[in-house]
Amino acid sequence: MEIKQTGVEWLGKELESYGDPGYCKIEWETLDLLIQQAKEMEKEQMESAYLAGESKDKQYYKETFK
Repeated sequence: MEIKQTGVEWLGKELESYGDPGYCKIEWETLDLLIQQAKEMEKEQMESAYLAGESKDKQYYKETFK
């Protein structure tokens, strides 16, 4: 079974790539784009788990993404 990086883990790595958090300068537009990408990754991972029958809460998935 392949272990994939979650959207939140991905976002953390992306933000770390911008340098020291104490001196990090990132445009809000860039931050919004990264957050949207992380949300899409999370949605795709949940959808894959749901379709594979691995989702523990199918009702949550249906209410959130359908």
